[in-house]
Amino acid sequence: MQNMLRFLCFMIATAIAGSAWANIVADMRLIGDAERTRFVVDMEASPEYVISRLSDPDRLIIDLPDAEFDGPPEPGEGRGLVSDYRYGLIAPGKARIVLDLGAPVEVVNTFVLDPVSPEPARLVIDLAPTSTEQFEAAVSRDRPQRPRVAPRPGPPLAETGLPLVVLDPGHGGIDSGAVGKGGLREKEVTLDFALELAKELRAGGKLEPLLTREDDTFLSLSDRVDVARENQAALFVSIHADTVRQDYVRGATVYTLSDDASDELAAALAERENRSDILAGLAIEDQPDDVADILVDLARRETRNLSVRFAKSLVGDMEDSFTLNSNPWRRAAFKVLKAPEVPSVLLELGYLSNEEDEAMFRSEEWPEAQAKAIARAVEAFLAGQLTAGKRVR
Repeated sequence: MQNMLRFLCFMIATAIAGSAWANIVADMRLIGDAERTRFVVDMEASPEYVISRLSDPDRLIIDLPDAEFDGPPEPGEGRGLVSDYRYGLIAPGKARIVLDLGAPVEVVNTFVLDPVSPEPARLVIDLAPTSTEQFEAAVSRDRPQRPRVAPRPGPPLAETGLPLVVLDPGHGGIDSGAVGKGGLREKEVTLDFALELAKELRAGGKLEPLLTREDDTFLSLSDRVDVARENQAALFVSIHADTVRQDYVRGATVYTLSDDASDELAAALAERENRSDILAGLAIEDQPDDVADILVDLARRETRNLSVRFAKSLVGDMEDSFTLNSNPWRRAAFKVLKAPEVPSVLLELGYLSNEEDEAMFRSEEWPEAQAKAIARAVEAFLAGQLTAGKRVR
């Protein structure tokens, strides 16, 4: 019955996403200076919209239901009171624009100009400086009306009885992740690899893969963890291809959870990944706190030991198929690895800040050979857990 309900939810969501008309966002631009800044959005038709504010850091969120963007999102250059902006989908047909503010602002005027051929419809938002106290008061007023981001329902999981492995392609939707010098986006690299890895796991017939996303969809970090916990996963693998300041750093790296980072690079990477929700326009209070419970702590301790064991075996199994980082196993406090009862690792396939890694991601051979190596490593690890009498699902 539960699977049937999930299947119906999936079919309804798919039908709605596929049939609904979408208002196309054609262009965006900033005009003005630090005394008065205007943000203009050109659209196919006059839009509905919701504007809300968030602090820590200060942001202005513009939600556009039933809208999509014309072309892949590009980071917007700041001007006046706006330091920069980004945009993308937070759910199918639900567009979001996030303005990062250089200082607290007041929304002094908003209006819509209806389309008159050949001119498009325009959403116009005027901003002026305000005090921190007034901005915080506006944040509090906005809280009840701020749209919540719900995860997209997925297809029902087949009842195979096999150990379940959750594959988590990092980023998606409004969150493009890292971008290489050649323009390749992390969210595309991670999804391509996760789909290939899922195919290899299914072909092996020993495990059941489940992806947190199968398309360009945004999920919060907590939603990704919930997928693993609610499905009682035997293993959680979050897949990434980040950038780092040192462009000479390259090669695959496996990260496990630790309150204390193993090095500065790992610490910086975790800090960046943990900001994904903020970059997508989510409030800090929207995200659940870590559960403080002695039983949870005991479970987490055992889970971390299993995660480390898998990370070490994975690094060894990857040597023949991957170019490995000079320090291929690192530790840091990644939020996405915090499921107390699910062994979890974050796999950096390579670094988009490195030209050789980016070229590898673009090659025709990528990612089949690498996916085969990971699939065999996962199978061997979970087979060992079963042999040792561990519960894997």
